[in-house]
Amino acid sequence: MTRPAPAALDWVASVVGAPVTGADALREGSGPWRLRLAGGGSARTVVLRTGGPGGEVRERFATEVAALEAAAERGVAAPRVIAYDLDGTAAGRPALLTSVVPGSSRVPTAADPARMRALGAAAAALHSLPMTPRAALPRRSRPLADVDFGALRRSHGPSPLWRRATEAFARAAVPDEAGVLVHGDLWQGNTMWDGGTLTGIVDWDSAGVGHPGVDLGSLRCDAALYFGERAADEVLSGWCEASGRAAGDTAYWDLVAALSTPPDLAMWLPALTEQGGPALDRATVAERRDRFLRAALHGLDA
Repeated sequence: MTRPAPAALDWVASVVGAPVTGADALREGSGPWRLRLAGGGSARTVVLRTGGPGGEVRERFATEVAALEAAAERGVAAPRVIAYDLDGTAAGRPALLTSVVPGSSRVPTAADPARMRALGAAAAALHSLPMTPRAALPRRSRPLADVDFGALRRSHGPSPLWRRATEAFARAAVPDEAGVLVHGDLWQGNTMWDGGTLTGIVDWDSAGVGHPGVDLGSLRCDAALYFGERAADEVLSGWCEASGRAAGDTAYWDLVAALSTPPDLAMWLPALTEQGGPALDRATVAERRDRFLRAALHGLDA
């Protein structure tokens, strides 16, 4: 779909009180869309997400709404909810309308230590928010909780490294539960920047309640894929500086993050390269991920 359905555009117009004059796809020629609105002599914009039929779509939209509302209550930099139609009664399909977060999600071609530390600090701000799990914000114990990475590894054929990692995870003591808001899919492509300033975190449909390590490990693994282990360490430094405390069980959560990637990173390479960043290829990201995984295993053994 290269443009929202007419029913969805009519719903937006009824909500905001102005017709939609244009729609720009934000992801490879498809939604979500940045919509331009008429009125007041100057352009106004909003972001529209729509989904197909089915209970799973409704649940993901409900999670995003709940997470964004929780973030707004606590002043976290994120889109603000304008309206939603979870059942698609008015919009023709499940729909969510939010404010626009200014800036770009493009990843720089070289690691910027200040930017990496800012990513960690943004996660620390998010993790300062105590939360109790509920239906729309369930407990999360790993990133991308709805993806069965174990099944992917079994179908791919586990390597000795993956077998070692799976066995180490099964033996590891699970850290004490912590009840904070977690994004659940925190990587550089879901952050927006204006120059060197982080303006917001987007795409909250994997959010929930869990340990800060769910997001911190995910961010560190992503930084390692793009730039190597030193960048991952800068993320950790930023988190610790902003939170005023050491991050606990880092090796465990790094292991969880590495196990929450596909065995063949060719699956993710298009999404990684779409965001810009340094030139990446399948061999490079695999080598960096495996080095990150080995470091996590070494940390657990220590």
